[in-house]
Amino acid sequence: MAPDSKVEVIRMDTLRKIKNPWIIYETEVPHSRICDPDCGVSPAEKLSSKHLQLLRKAFTCTKAGRQAQENRAEIMRGGNKGGNEEPGINSEKFCEVVRSVMGPDTVDTWVERFFNEVDICCSGQVNWQQLCSYLLLEYTERERASIPRAALLDTQPQIRHCSQNKREPTVRVLAISHPPPLRYISVSKGGQVTVWNSSLHILKSIGLVGDPTEEVANRRRFRGWTTDAVYMGNVQKVAIATDCRDLHFVDVSAASVFEDVQLFGFRSVPTALCYWHDVQCPEQPSLLLLGDEKGGVHLMRFLNPSEGLFKSLSRRERGPQRIFFPDLCDHSDMVSYHHIANVHQEPINRVMFEPSTQVIMTSSESDNNSVVFMNVTLKQGPYVWKINQGAKCFDYNESLQLMVTGGCDRAVRLWTRFVTSSPVATLRGHRTTVLDVAIYGLVEQIFSYSRDAELRVWDIFSHQCLKTIRLQFPCLQPGRIPEHGNFPFLFPHPSLPQQTHLIVACKDYLSLLHLSDTRRGVDTWLKDEGQEIESGPAFSCAVYNSSLRQLVSGHVDSSVCVWDVETGRRRLHISNAHGEEELTCMTLDSSHRRLITGARNGTIKVWNLLNGLNLHKLEPVTESEVTGLTCLHGNQLLAVGWSQRIAQYSISAAKDLYVKADLSWKSSSVHKSDILAVCQCSALGVIATASHDGEVIIWRLETQGAVLHLRRRTQRRALPPVDCLLFLQHRASKRKMRNRGVLVSSQAGCLCFWSVTGQTHNYGLFCALEQPGERVLCLSSDQPKNKILVCGDTTGLLQIWDISNYGLEIENQEVCECPPLLQRWRAHRGAVVSVEVLDVADRLSILTASVDGAAGLWTLDGDQVGSFGQEVMWNIYQPATYKSCGKNLKELTEDSEEKTDSGELGLSRVKGRVPDLVDRGQTSEEKCCSEAPYTSPADTDHEQPQKHLATSYPTISS
Repeated sequence: MAPDSKVEVIRMDTLRKIKNPWIIYETEVPHSRICDPDCGVSPAEKLSSKHLQLLRKAFTCTKAGRQAQENRAEIMRGGNKGGNEEPGINSEKFCEVVRSVMGPDTVDTWVERFFNEVDICCSGQVNWQQLCSYLLLEYTERERASIPRAALLDTQPQIRHCSQNKREPTVRVLAISHPPPLRYISVSKGGQVTVWNSSLHILKSIGLVGDPTEEVANRRRFRGWTTDAVYMGNVQKVAIATDCRDLHFVDVSAASVFEDVQLFGFRSVPTALCYWHDVQCPEQPSLLLLGDEKGGVHLMRFLNPSEGLFKSLSRRERGPQRIFFPDLCDHSDMVSYHHIANVHQEPINRVMFEPSTQVIMTSSESDNNSVVFMNVTLKQGPYVWKINQGAKCFDYNESLQLMVTGGCDRAVRLWTRFVTSSPVATLRGHRTTVLDVAIYGLVEQIFSYSRDAELRVWDIFSHQCLKTIRLQFPCLQPGRIPEHGNFPFLFPHPSLPQQTHLIVACKDYLSLLHLSDTRRGVDTWLKDEGQEIESGPAFSCAVYNSSLRQLVSGHVDSSVCVWDVETGRRRLHISNAHGEEELTCMTLDSSHRRLITGARNGTIKVWNLLNGLNLHKLEPVTESEVTGLTCLHGNQLLAVGWSQRIAQYSISAAKDLYVKADLSWKSSSVHKSDILAVCQCSALGVIATASHDGEVIIWRLETQGAVLHLRRRTQRRALPPVDCLLFLQHRASKRKMRNRGVLVSSQAGCLCFWSVTGQTHNYGLFCALEQPGERVLCLSSDQPKNKILVCGDTTGLLQIWDISNYGLEIENQEVCECPPLLQRWRAHRGAVVSVEVLDVADRLSILTASVDGAAGLWTLDGDQVGSFGQEVMWNIYQPATYKSCGKNLKELTEDSEEKTDSGELGLSRVKGRVPDLVDRGQTSEEKCCSEAPYTSPADTDHEQPQKHLATSYPTISS
């Protein structure tokens, strides 16, 4: 057996599709949890170091603690008497220990919750090791949660190509807010000016006008390179500097963009620009700053900008007005000029201006004067920062009194305003030259961008890298560094509240990334009391916890919510449970204390339902969607999905955060299409899986192999996908009924009853839909009795069928009669993705969740108890607190012709499945009648079907 086992292990490793399966967890957006304040203070907050010392002493002084010490001593001596596991103390003794440490006034409910959070496996005992593991996980979670999340909302941005650049890089991107709407202007190295809308779609493009002495064929083509550009907001012009030692002023105020003025003949090449004007009084004098290639700064103060920048002289030639720089004195009534020489020893690459202190800030790649802060009047000595290899870029935030620099040494440095000797912090991580940096003051974070197209987000106070993104520009080539302009960033400016995007330029491509305008810190308590949140993010899955009487819901925005069924109150909220990936399925473990969730990207996680701690991260087999989860006896978890395989995980005694997958199930190449659903039946020792090609396969738990293939008979090439499966557990547990119709499957709205034992497997088929082309997405039954079947469909309709006598006789007829319909009403405006029948307050109720963002609790008569998240809580034991009555069958019949728009929306958003293959030219009922089921033979022994057991008709209130 040993050689065979070795071969199996090798085969399992080759089946894994991901080289490093854990990297997907390391790169996702971290989750955060918000707890209900009614649950009391967390033990991790309440326990001090002194309390922990006393707890340890109390644990070791108990009888169980002494026994643990004896066991450890025995192990050290080399003996093994089966006492390896440290014994624990029960709930009563735990309460005594905690009271002795925390004081006699400790509330019983708080101690009970503390015990339950530690005893996650429901063993009834906890030991010191379990308590330490719980506290360590809690403290680690709180430390991680204290780090704010990056303001960058995109994993990969929108990328646009600027074909007008003619393969030249973009030097600068500017935001134009007036006149509305918001537009962007990009300036290429070759002098092409392109106007974009707010979604980065090109509106128009013009080229700069060249020297008239080089006019060819009545065209004055610009033959230089641009070095920088700046937007002059009060006069609606863009100033563009070039290496031809000139300055071009482009008018962007009107619908047509045109070049207005050329100022040429500078003594040196202007390399960096900055413009300031008084936003409150735009007619006041404004200031244009130019840094040049010789390290000097030019100041041009426009004295009356509302009247124009320069004198308008009579022009004989066509095109923009040309002004020779030495003749600028002729325009002294409009503009004044001043030059500060030799500020830097190298060309200036950045210029900024602080109007409140009249300080000019410049940078260069000089080692001796990398960054200089000097007053306009030059009456005060400058502040000079000396940085090895100089500064390629810098940014300054006045409110934070913080400067950030980046350069060729690949480091990002933080400096205070008046300390030039040493940086506050040095942030390392970039592997190539840092081209641009920006301080995002709204969220107190720093953005940096390097030559290899890597974007990083840093927290200012913790100095930690919050997020790293390698922008996937199409121009990137392996082993080559892409060409960039001098200023890759366009960052949101405080004067432009409508601009919430970061634009990054690489060669002739632009990327648009969305930013959060608030600090996304982590709170610890729910604060939605008194706020109605009945309709939130669309639900993608939900499950009912009968032990805690809670509804657990999963959403498309990757959040998880835990709701109290008895009141409708939200007890726990986990955001970004799987980063930014949509949740697709969830289930509970055997103890109902742990939640297992699956996502669209193949990740699976295990959570503590009492406090929201992430206990385990399970190895993803592939990066494709997980569509179904089920937990077997002994907390052996099975996962299915688009991998077309069954993966097993042992979470019963797992102590590590990461749990590897067990691919020992004989499921390779059994399903020919994506698996969409899974359901287990412990009484029969089987599970059922269903796939997109319409096939249902029965697997035996003991052998982990397929024993039966079920397919509906059809004359078409393709069957519709199976949307959901449900085992009728009560029937399966009864010897006289277990070989009847114990499995229900849904295909294109047709509900099929199958027997998984015996020779004949077809025990009924009927259509549960009125409208063609819709689907039944979820099924549930009163499992203690299996008298009713509840189904929810893509139109938001909820139906209750009497199945007490249905599916108990072999059906050979093509025309199948429906079971009695007890109730029907429209519960939601969108598709119902989850339905659960629950027994609470001595009556049956129904839980529903929908893609319309609402989840509700209903009576079997269609009366709505309430919507989870509503402002006024209900009391499940007091019908007077129920919200309203739903539509009964009669009311629904009157408006059955109406169809909500959200029905089709819900169909397309459900679990990300492939579009339905149903022929919409034929009604669902016609399909049900024309397609009788058939089975594939299996070489296994099955029990013979027996006569059905008569059952009583279910009453609605039972």
